[in-house]
Amino acid sequence: MPRRLSETRVTDQALKRTPLHDIHVSLGAKMVPFGGYEMPVTYRGGIAAEHTAVREAVGVFDVSHMGEFEVTGPDRNAFVQRVTCNDVGALRPGQAQYSAILTQRGTFVDDCLIYRFDDRVMMVVNAANIPRDWEHVVDQKRGANVRLRNVSDETGLLAVQGPKAEALLAPLTPVGITMIPYYHFAEGKVAGVQCFISRTGYTGEDGFELYCRAGDLETLWHALVGAGRAEPCGLGARDTLRLEAGYPLYGNDIDDMVTPFEAGLGWIVKLEKGADFTGLAALKQQKLEGVKRRLVGFKMAEPRTVARHGYGVYVDGTQVDVVRSGTVTPTANRAIGITYLPVASAKSGGRFDIDVRGKRAPADVVPLPFVPHRTRRTV
Repeated sequence: MPRRLSETRVTDQALKRTPLHDIHVSLGAKMVPFGGYEMPVTYRGGIAAEHTAVREAVGVFDVSHMGEFEVTGPDRNAFVQRVTCNDVGALRPGQAQYSAILTQRGTFVDDCLIYRFDDRVMMVVNAANIPRDWEHVVDQKRGANVRLRNVSDETGLLAVQGPKAEALLAPLTPVGITMIPYYHFAEGKVAGVQCFISRTGYTGEDGFELYCRAGDLETLWHALVGAGRAEPCGLGARDTLRLEAGYPLYGNDIDDMVTPFEAGLGWIVKLEKGADFTGLAALKQQKLEGVKRRLVGFKMAEPRTVARHGYGVYVDGTQVDVVRSGTVTPTANRAIGITYLPVASAKSGGRFDIDVRGKRAPADVVPLPFVPHRTRRTV
């Protein structure tokens, strides 16, 4: 969900650090500016090894740079209904939901996760967008009887991802994590640290997110990472994993010029939920008229040709977009990517061209995801 590294560079003096910064450095991580933070992009073993660990075993990501907003008060659910496009009313306490904060034009301010507790709602947003998202949410408070708290700096977050995630966590907690369904969460201790444990993920694999107090994050990390346990993983592997899974990255694949319908995320838009959420009128109009472009996955037709972010995308000689995300990923083992094409050209099997360093290279439209999801849908 965060922006590309190249789009979030700020001065070193302005960079924030997660509570695990010194641990990352001690493990030989390559640290880079990302979303206003100094973050590990990879450790000594490299991106491919970290990617493979998540696909075949288990990896742990420090994603404490993400933002968290708490909404409490009698109007909390109704308020979040107005601020986001999915249906918070469909959630029971203990459930999570993928959603979005939108502009009046129906385009993305940000994508987000919503967690519904008995006494509060929590919104999880992208690190690079925290200030803008917070301003947007606060501006919509108006007369709502709610209390808003930006708890981003107080919250630590680890993502435990891979087919062995459940086996790693189960001995460390009395919480019955095997019984947590997909997009649900439970509260309890992990390695003696009070957490809430959710089962969502951004890799296409089974896995969990552990939210805790920032001061407890180091204890959790040491319980999970090390020989015979989980591989530490950086943002490089997180990006290749999410691309293979077909998950959008804010700042690349979705932004304030793109609507959920164009991005293939119409399922998070509940036009008839009974709340006048920001962007509703624009999206009703777009639904009526139909979209003019669609997000598609592609593979390069020529071996050893890689299309990267920003390369021009052409249909019949006319530029229609740029490559939003593109690289060679370890599991797909080929050059893949994501872009937007006119609806008539967006069918699977269609061909278009990408300008790769001054040469037009053919690419084929393929279905998303590139690698099948193995998230655990039932328990």
